[in-house]
Amino acid sequence: MKIRRINPDQLHETPGYHHVTVVTPGRMAFLAGQCPLDRTGALVGPDDLDAQIDQVAANALTALTAAGAQPEHVVRSVIYVVSQDRKTLADAWRRLNDSSIGPAFTTASTLLGVAQLGYSGQLIEVDLTAALPD
Repeated sequence: MKIRRINPDQLHETPGYHHVTVVTPGRMAFLAGQCPLDRTGALVGPDDLDAQIDQVAANALTALTAAGAQPEHVVRSVIYVVSQDRKTLADAWRRLNDSSIGPAFTTASTLLGVAQLGYSGQLIEVDLTAALPD
């Protein structure tokens, strides 16, 4: 499996992610949206975005590991944050990049502010796709 990340000179600079990720064919893992739930299914950190980001990062790392991947194998990420505030979105981006799954966000990434997510009190969800190593 070969992963190549590209930032064409003709496109704007990014805050760490790449515009394009090219993957040589191989096995892929598509993770369900990782939510800020603990092992019992309880929401972690109601109204605390940082606590929820930490839980999402831990859950995503567990899911990636179960698939035989690590954060650097992620080839696409979509981050959903319940907020319309750009500072809140930027803070979430920074905390995720500083987390245990930070390398996942150097690839093709999308950050969205949304009105609501699936669980009452949920503030963040992360959707990851990984190219599994040989």
